[in-house]
Amino acid sequence: MKKSRRRFSSLAGLLLSCSLAFQSGMTVQAGSLDDLRGGVAAVLNPGTSSSSEVISATAEELQLNLLAEEGSVQENTLVMANVKNALNVRSDANEEADKVGKLYKDCGGTILERRNGWTKLQSGNIVGWASDEYLLFGDDALALANDVGKMIATIDTEAVRVRQEPGMDAAVLGNLPRGEIVEVLEQNEDGWVCVDYDGGDGWVLSDFVALDFLIDSGETVEEIKAREEAEREAKRHVNYGEYTTDADTTLLLAALIYSEAGGESYEGKLAVGAVVMNRVRSSAYPDSIHGVIYASGQFTPAMSGKVNRIYESGNIPDACIQAAEEAISGVSNVGDLTHFRRNNGREGLVIGNHVFY
Repeated sequence: MKKSRRRFSSLAGLLLSCSLAFQSGMTVQAGSLDDLRGGVAAVLNPGTSSSSEVISATAEELQLNLLAEEGSVQENTLVMANVKNALNVRSDANEEADKVGKLYKDCGGTILERRNGWTKLQSGNIVGWASDEYLLFGDDALALANDVGKMIATIDTEAVRVRQEPGMDAAVLGNLPRGEIVEVLEQNEDGWVCVDYDGGDGWVLSDFVALDFLIDSGETVEEIKAREEAEREAKRHVNYGEYTTDADTTLLLAALIYSEAGGESYEGKLAVGAVVMNRVRSSAYPDSIHGVIYASGQFTPAMSGKVNRIYESGNIPDACIQAAEEAISGVSNVGDLTHFRRNNGREGLVIGNHVFY
């Protein structure tokens, strides 16, 4: 029988706990997250000069009593984009002002100022104005962020044993090295964190991990230009409707499929590949396989370097390569869905241990 999941109480609670950590000077430069722009840092620390500076909190700190006495919770400054594709961010509060960047679907940021139906915000390296018509605030913003964000754990010791159950006497499934990033599924009150370990449940001691809640952020005009140039270099040729690509990119997709769904059925592998291709064909995401896989804060194995290691090893199962080829050819068993996560009760299309939505 599938174990029930205890979701983190809410993003609002998480933001409060991390806010308290930030006020105490507990800002951590997480080297393994150098390429991330999303996360609690983007929401709570708008003054950072580097997008890789994030706020980390231990599991114990995240379990602070979030129902503090009335008046102790700071005003919610979270803002989320409420668009299907992208929202222009401008240098001033009017439609004629220069564009300084874009917020995409599911991106978030920090409110800096509000004026006449416009909000000045920071999201990643963007600082600019966006129309309130396309933004969510307050409980609506928190609900969306809690829905689309995800909790990750970064191993911050030499190696951590992954156990089958929470407890030092439980069987050891394997080890996670320093810097490895895994998705968090559950916490318990005894100092253990349940993580996604090769498609199954694994438990690690919370003392040896740093937790971050990731929300994707937007891109400046300069970042958009740099990304688009990198994508042009990375891809050979694309033909939408019938996507064509080179063998190396097919293997890259196969490596991601292996990382995310290596232990799933063939249908589960194909579904992951289909999600990537649905994003490629959507105007809300980069228009190449490489760009989608390495987009900020999206696929945990890509962030941690696991996809690269699998790709470079060449040790990719035939089923994963076949699923990549089918997905590239246009086959989808998840319709036009663009997200998936471990099945934790969320509504959606369930295939194996994942829910697609």
